[in-house]
Amino acid sequence: MKLRFLGTNSTGGDCPTLYATDRDSYIVQGWQLFANELLTQLDVPDGETAVEVPTELFEHLREDGLPAWEVDRVQSPIMIITPQGTCVVQGEAVTDPEALSQMSIPHYETCVEVPKEVLTAVLEESYGAALGR
Repeated sequence: MKLRFLGTNSTGGDCPTLYATDRDSYIVQGWQLFANELLTQLDVPDGETAVEVPTELFEHLREDGLPAWEVDRVQSPIMIITPQGTCVVQGEAVTDPEALSQMSIPHYETCVEVPKEVLTAVLEESYGAALGR
């Protein structure tokens, strides 16, 4: 799987990061959820995982030709929005060696793959609601 870097919200370049893939999907790299309150709120099936990222990370979708929508609703793959301005994104765990070799992933992070149509549908719905549609 080939990745195209869309953006990060960190100055060190390690975390959280958003990529577009050559499979009409996005890779969301973020903080791993360990045995904490957020993880206990999720039902994560085998082969999937969840990451926590700042909601502003999705502003980088502009680099993929999409408007920068605000994440303001819980709808799969956005599973939780926290009062601290982060959200939990759940999706297929990234195990593709080619994709992993293109990323710098610290030990406290992991990444999920989310179909482009699923993520953009959630954000478009939020955008439409913000416009009063």
